[in-house]
Amino acid sequence: MKDTAARAPRFYVAAALRAGGACVLPEDAAHHAVRVLRVRAGDAITLFNGRGGEFAARVAAIERLRISVEVLEHHAIERESPLHLVLVQGVSSGERMDFTVRKAVELGVAEIRPVLAAASVARPRGERAAARHVHWQKVAIAACEQCGRNRVPAVQPMVNAAEYREDGAGTRILLSPRAELALSKVGIERAVTIAAGPEAGFNAREEAAFLESGFVPASLGPRILRTETAALAALAALGALRGDF
Repeated sequence: MKDTAARAPRFYVAAALRAGGACVLPEDAAHHAVRVLRVRAGDAITLFNGRGGEFAARVAAIERLRISVEVLEHHAIERESPLHLVLVQGVSSGERMDFTVRKAVELGVAEIRPVLAAASVARPRGERAAARHVHWQKVAIAACEQCGRNRVPAVQPMVNAAEYREDGAGTRILLSPRAELALSKVGIERAVTIAAGPEAGFNAREEAAFLESGFVPASLGPRILRTETAALAALAALGALRGDF
């Protein structure tokens, strides 16, 4: 099956799609297609809805920012990591969190769980927290459009780091510069959850909550890494050790 990711613009459509059908691109996607990508009627595009595979499609008509699309055929293509990677990320400020979400998706993470730590500089609450949640999910979708993934990682609502709990199978790793065990020495199962702190890390109470949930402290070497560097370095290392790198 020919991989179409590199030759046609990709758009996420949160609706049922079928070969031979039709759809209208969401407003945000249509704006990007017209204003940035300069898509024209007759152009080939690729659609995906997160339910598996992707669809070859063609732009049927453009009326201002309304783009009608013909859905042509389904390709059962997946680009997921053989590992089931979950990132528990301490909420960082502004572009740092967006960058972490975007690159984590590119590196194959299956789920992102933001946690609000005592040291988090950004502390959205209420409506602002809900808006951040929606925004980060959009960042994840855009990353899938760019990197070719057809399964969209879920970004969960924020919870307090000190109240984080997890059960079930899999390897759980707490990134810590004080850990004596190197990440490369941790026994890796197919399901892996990584916890990375915000700018100033997790405090003792928060670390205790992770340890009670079965997380193993592990280090990424003797250097102190920024929050966005630590999470992504760990995901990349796991991809090299047991994934598809």
